[in-house]
Amino acid sequence: MTPERSAKLLQVLSKRQADLTVVMENVNDPHNISAVMRTCEAVGIQDIYVLTTRIRPHKKFGAKSSSSAAKWLTIHQHTDAVECFAELRKYYNQILTTHLATDSVGLYEIDFTKPTALVFGNEHDGVSEEIRAMADGNFIIPQVGIIQSLNISVACAVSIYEAFRQKTVAGHYDQPSLSNTRRESLMKDWGFLETDQ
Repeated sequence: MTPERSAKLLQVLSKRQADLTVVMENVNDPHNISAVMRTCEAVGIQDIYVLTTRIRPHKKFGAKSSSSAAKWLTIHQHTDAVECFAELRKYYNQILTTHLATDSVGLYEIDFTKPTALVFGNEHDGVSEEIRAMADGNFIIPQVGIIQSLNISVACAVSIYEAFRQKTVAGHYDQPSLSNTRRESLMKDWGFLETDQ
């Protein structure tokens, strides 16, 4: 690995955010998942969750859509919603689902300086009632058009770039968020050698 490549990967690791994640529930199209992965990687999200309780677990994701983003992410696949949420509760103070309801808050009302998990649902049915019951609340992306929905990859991009904006203003990208142990583990996963460090 060249010194330039090593420096780039170290810089990327220093910007990874341990307190922000995306959960995709029963998303059918692997290309949608891969597009979400690409955006997550772009804003420094390291861990993402793929929950499949009503469809078969995905074996692979669309390489073209992700531009190989999956290589740089830690993907947690779950087939049990309770187990998935138990894992999320260890790291994230607020778990919010995308769902239009009377109690939904607007995207720009969310405080993304808190450890946050955003849940995006199936392309046709949205987030299930089961998952909404386990979450801390719902949020919507403000819209003024007739069609009150967005493609999952677009909705995710809009949402996590608001998180990116807030976290940038708060200085979250100015210091490492991942623990030293986690960074060292990822360095090995990404192909760093002892001589590269």
